[in-house]
Amino acid sequence: MDPARMGDALEPGRVTFDEKMRVRKAIEEAKIPFTYVSANCFAGYFAGNLAQMQSLVPPKDKLFIYGDGNAKAIFLDEDDVGTYTIKTIDDPRTLNKTLYLRPPENILSQIQMVEKWEEIVGKKLEKITISKQDFLASMKGEEGQEASKLYPEVDYTRMDDYLKIYA
Repeated sequence: MDPARMGDALEPGRVTFDEKMRVRKAIEEAKIPFTYVSANCFAGYFAGNLAQMQSLVPPKDKLFIYGDGNAKAIFLDEDDVGTYTIKTIDDPRTLNKTLYLRPPENILSQIQMVEKWEEIVGKKLEKITISKQDFLASMKGEEGQEASKLYPEVDYTRMDDYLKIYA
């Protein structure tokens, strides 16, 4: 996630974002050319487990839905993050900017991820609703570039395909 957009983050995550902002400030003050890559949610941590924080694999019978489950997040396979990052190396369009990885087909709510998983395994899971958490920051970013628009030739991993590795 882009630490510059996480001003309302709660502890303990707040510490991480503050540390990243100190590093950014030092880079910019030293006039070091940069491209920041905002990769959002790594699929290995958030998609495969359907956002269940106690596991890295999908639940088999029941799961927790946060709030109404409709808040959207952006999920990316870690290999795709690497591919987009490498593509920025000599690209003047990303120089001294933030590259936002937001492939449209991977902007999904928790409910949508669960539905994809249920379709893949052919089974409905029991859903337990817990109180809504404000852990997602705004997804809008005017000053950066969106990776899948800059590099449409990258065949990024869709979460439908990613979830199939767990089936």
